[in-house]
Amino acid sequence: MQVKFGTDGWRAIIAKDYTFDNLKLAALATARYIHTRPEKAKGICIGYDTRFMSKEFAEFTAGVISSQGIKVYLADSFVSTPAVSLFTKARQLAGGIVITASHNPPVYNGFKVKAAYGGPAHPEAIAEIERYLAEIDPDTNVTPDSKLIETADLKTFYMNHIKANVDLQLIRNSRIRIAHNAMYGAGQDIINRLFDESMVNCYHCTINPGFGGINPEPMPQYIGEFVEFFREVETDVAIINDGDADRVGMLDEHACFVDSHKLFALILKYLVEDRQQHGEVAKTFALTDIIDRICQKHALIMHELPVGFKYVSQLMTTNDILIGGEESGGIGITAFLPERDGVYIGLLILEIMTRKEKTLSELVQELYDEYGFFCYKRNDLHVSEEKKLAIITRAATGDLPSIAGYPVVKFSNLDGCKYHFEGGWLLIRASGTEPVLRLYCEADSEDKVDKVLAFAAGLA
Repeated sequence: MQVKFGTDGWRAIIAKDYTFDNLKLAALATARYIHTRPEKAKGICIGYDTRFMSKEFAEFTAGVISSQGIKVYLADSFVSTPAVSLFTKARQLAGGIVITASHNPPVYNGFKVKAAYGGPAHPEAIAEIERYLAEIDPDTNVTPDSKLIETADLKTFYMNHIKANVDLQLIRNSRIRIAHNAMYGAGQDIINRLFDESMVNCYHCTINPGFGGINPEPMPQYIGEFVEFFREVETDVAIINDGDADRVGMLDEHACFVDSHKLFALILKYLVEDRQQHGEVAKTFALTDIIDRICQKHALIMHELPVGFKYVSQLMTTNDILIGGEESGGIGITAFLPERDGVYIGLLILEIMTRKEKTLSELVQELYDEYGFFCYKRNDLHVSEEKKLAIITRAATGDLPSIAGYPVVKFSNLDGCKYHFEGGWLLIRASGTEPVLRLYCEADSEDKVDKVLAFAAGLA
């Protein structure tokens, strides 16, 4: 049996391990877990993205879940992961399932589990599902109960929530010109429906299960052609979402990429300084140290967590978390939803820009002026499992005296191996969703980041 849940659900290569037989096992195990929940009578929600056969996989999953006597609300079209989370929370359902592999390459599909509170299922819940998984007979027959399956317009439901939580009229009045790169994913057909068509230029907002030959992830290495498009249409700002639209990256008016580290910092500043909001802050191990400095300035409690938004979301349900996020583009604001949401975060940045009457580059420069310049990059190395293990084992000793000539001042291993040096840090860890070794670096100069990442790649 090849079903294993990682950092954010189960993901596997279609037709290899991601098969209807294995999907049946994952769905049956989830159904058993749902039967233990107090909300089980209200049922669950199932959504799907734009990947190859996602609709068919979702319909099959709905059939399996219904066969276990559980009510299913099945999305009537592709939807973003946050839309499923929102519907699950608003309807007080027992949980949600999203058929998606998020930002992974097009050969993958996946199975995300959402909890009743509208965010990723806690690690304890996933562990429980995996225990059920080990007990299920692969030859179990299922008979779908069509009376328990009801289609639902999750996309409109989600858009109405956006309208109630973002000052769209303020943005409309500014006549700001927006480019939206949905990366062929489930975030398409949202932003263009919220604004006058003259304000929005859509890019890769069509169905293409091959994603144009790239990973649908809002990172610089996957948006080269979009940058050219952005310059040609002369827009003011761009929102870029991943395959299931729970992640975000942006371009400023100069077509410079603005990563989630900076977006997180800008929103945190806005919530605390402009909206006068308070609360705790949660960030994952690979997120910028600038968040630490903002929290120190405003006397905010900050929690540093392992990589994976499920850890952030869990804290959002137990603590007074104002905002939480991770380095890979996932940012969530508890008051909106204890879930990362790339579309909402992108729109909130537009609200900040228009309310403060500043361009995105000006907002970023203000951040640099107050907290110092910082640069962040991530490299993904596709290496064998044997080599990956060897590198991690070597790095885990913590005995590297210097990184690219910069003396190491601190070592930490909350999740992976993090070496701190003057002016920055290097993190080496294995991906929880792909057979990849990730190298992360933040430093006070781009040259330093490049040197450190080259050094780290040399270890491989």
